[in-house]
Amino acid sequence: MPDGSNVIVDRVRHSEDDNVLERFRQGDLDAFEAIFRAHQRAVYGWILRMVRDAAAADDLTVETFWRIYQARARFDPARGLAPWARRIATRLALDWLRTQRPAAELAADLAAPPSGDPAVSAEIGGKVAQAFARLPPKLRAAAVLAVVEEQPHKEIAAALGISVTAVKVRVFRALRMLRKDLERQGITP
Repeated sequence: MPDGSNVIVDRVRHSEDDNVLERFRQGDLDAFEAIFRAHQRAVYGWILRMVRDAAAADDLTVETFWRIYQARARFDPARGLAPWARRIATRLALDWLRTQRPAAELAADLAAPPSGDPAVSAEIGGKVAQAFARLPPKLRAAAVLAVVEEQPHKEIAAALGISVTAVKVRVFRALRMLRKDLERQGITP
């Protein structure tokens, strides 16, 4: 049975977190810096999984925190910072995806498992990447996060600002579109 000291430490840490969040909400730059240090890596990783471009993820992470700071007065400390930051980051990533031309960079991440012929595997991986790139951004984001990154539907729903059911629908539609696209290219998924 745990001793009471851990509970006390957790309560103190939680109250310190609440204090930092409230100070941030009031415009305290030191509190904002503490929040940035605590959440930067997670926000960057979330964005990178969506956009698949490290330079863009860096820029979008900075933009995310800039928007977080600008909207600090609307922040509700009781609801937590991570879901709010993820939602802002997701919107920025979706906007970025809408403005980009489909790129074949996805090929390395989405390549099919190696078969006997590396040339065939590379060709299939390229076609899968192109099919993903042709998906509408909303469907692509849901599909990459659910299928490739294996994120829980609940987490995707919170980030996209939609219901879990809507995430499932988007993933289903994306997979159906991918299947049709690959079949048109002569690949049977």
